[in-house]
Amino acid sequence: MEKNRNQVIVRASVVGIVTNLLLAGFKAFVGMMSHSVAITMDALNNLSDAMSSLITIVGTRLAAKPADREHPLGHGRVEYLSASVIALIILYAGITALVESVTKILHPKTPNYTGVTLLIVAVAVVTKIVLGLWVKKQGIKANSESLINSGADALLDAVISVTTLAAAGLYLGFGLRVEAWLAAIISLVIVKAGIDMLRETISDILGERVEKPLARQVKSIICMHPHVTGAYDLILHAYGPDQYQGSVHIAIPDTMTAVEIDRLQRDIADDVYEKTGVILMGIGIYAINTTDADLAMVQKKVTDLAMSVEHVMQLHGFFFDPESRRMSFDVVVSFESPDRMETMEQVRRKVLQWMPDLKLRIRMDADLSD
Repeated sequence: MEKNRNQVIVRASVVGIVTNLLLAGFKAFVGMMSHSVAITMDALNNLSDAMSSLITIVGTRLAAKPADREHPLGHGRVEYLSASVIALIILYAGITALVESVTKILHPKTPNYTGVTLLIVAVAVVTKIVLGLWVKKQGIKANSESLINSGADALLDAVISVTTLAAAGLYLGFGLRVEAWLAAIISLVIVKAGIDMLRETISDILGERVEKPLARQVKSIICMHPHVTGAYDLILHAYGPDQYQGSVHIAIPDTMTAVEIDRLQRDIADDVYEKTGVILMGIGIYAINTTDADLAMVQKKVTDLAMSVEHVMQLHGFFFDPESRRMSFDVVVSFESPDRMETMEQVRRKVLQWMPDLKLRIRMDADLSD
């Protein structure tokens, strides 16, 4: 599957490189012949797109390298870095084009449009629309952020070329020389696109919240196994697109033996990997009381007290030893809480107000997945 994904990315990138180089050559020639800075800047943007596609290929090849001693979890995150480089190239191209556009505004040249030049630009519009839609579709198919960015950028190029045609139309129809101003607007659009792409890739590198469908699928698979009454604290780390490793806690009856628990953990890990590709490196255990009615009453009371505090989303991992008066549990506190530590302390105060002699330990869990 990984091999097919890489083939899709490389094939789409090669098509992008060839197409953009041809367009860049045509537009550069037309821009010089017509003295149009907008068309020349458009050619520069196509050249940067070709370079972006080349970086996508290199990034995909490097990310596909097998794990080694220095990188035991693989090289998948290289794709995030290549996407960042593409964003920086687009940002640089936009800034360069903006500087050139401002120069042309201050020192304008009379454009010289012809039917041939406008026809070439019109053909470029159609070409970039077709290319952008196709590349973006391939990027979604392969879950490649770099390829999706390239497709979106190609569609943006089509919009840029349309503005170039509009500038030519205004000049030919009304004698208005606005193409340098339109080139400046185009440059600002390119700069914004580069900033947005860079922000997204940095977010991927920092580590984003687990996607809701994937988190729910993993938990659903886990809870389908016999004796499992809940799945909590799911943490998944991405080591490249669709390459997740993580851990989870499961709630099971306190009557299960070590052998039964071991078999259950192995079955869950195998099942989750087969159905989602997620590797569960660790499966922790929460033992649920099934025999002591008084203990169950205490757990319900503590749960009610905790859930009465605003921004507390869940309580799990409950443990209580009546003889030593030791109690511990985890609370999930929403990121909407203005002070998450204070929210946890409110839970502590409520429980201790009810049972003052407790040796209470509360662990705050982050709202990591749905």
